[in-house]
Amino acid sequence: MAGRRGQIIDLVRRQGFMTIEALAQQFGVTPQTVRRDINELADEGLVQRFHGGAGLPSSTENIAYSNRQVMNLDAKRKIAAEVAASVTDHSSLCINIGTTAEEVARALLDHKGLSVLTNNLHVASLMAGNEDFHVVVAGGLVRARDRGIVGEATIDLIRQFRVDIAIVGISAIDLDGTLLDYDYREVRVAQAIVEHARKVYLAADASKIGRRAMARMGHLEQIDILFTDRPPPEELCRVMENVGTELRVADEAVGGDGGPGDAEAGELEE
Repeated sequence: MAGRRGQIIDLVRRQGFMTIEALAQQFGVTPQTVRRDINELADEGLVQRFHGGAGLPSSTENIAYSNRQVMNLDAKRKIAAEVAASVTDHSSLCINIGTTAEEVARALLDHKGLSVLTNNLHVASLMAGNEDFHVVVAGGLVRARDRGIVGEATIDLIRQFRVDIAIVGISAIDLDGTLLDYDYREVRVAQAIVEHARKVYLAADASKIGRRAMARMGHLEQIDILFTDRPPPEELCRVMENVGTELRVADEAVGGDGGPGDAEAGELEE
């Protein structure tokens, strides 16, 4: 029993979220047995209970960057491909901090004529490799742990531009639609990015849904399209329907009439 629960903790830490069904299949036990395991682990603070599964426990700090790079990597790549398919050549973009954002940057490398504003040095380095791209780095304080750039100087520069599409990641999405993160400085930059874009695409794998964090970035009502890898809980789907946020599930894009060509393409506007 202890061995199985230890393995559940390990799977949740590596994947970010595991469904009850997947865990039951993994260990050859009933869903009821998995629920009991999850309940006991949650009572000890080792995992967090969610509808249909278990995720990482709530925290005031995010997981280490090196761990986040490999967590849910397949899901992030599928999401990134879906986002990239919704961006036309010669668009102007703003891409923020996060490992999902970095996968989106990779997926965009075959596009033509993109103008990119970013506060993510990993994204800047990736996209500068395409000589057909125009890349602007929003200067400020560089965080050693993930090469993200934050601070007042970053916000001031972002406010000088207006882009076709903001592509943002997030650490947590509450089931009432609130968007949450761990670093208040990062949140302030993300808010500026959202405010200065014609359209906002949120890229977040399913492990972020129902997760908790302290700093409020905004609400799904500010998001045009949520790109994820699994259908969200019904509660969140109702919120999205009420506020008009389109849902795109990787490999099975749903909802709305949107798609490639939705946003007007153009250079960064100062």
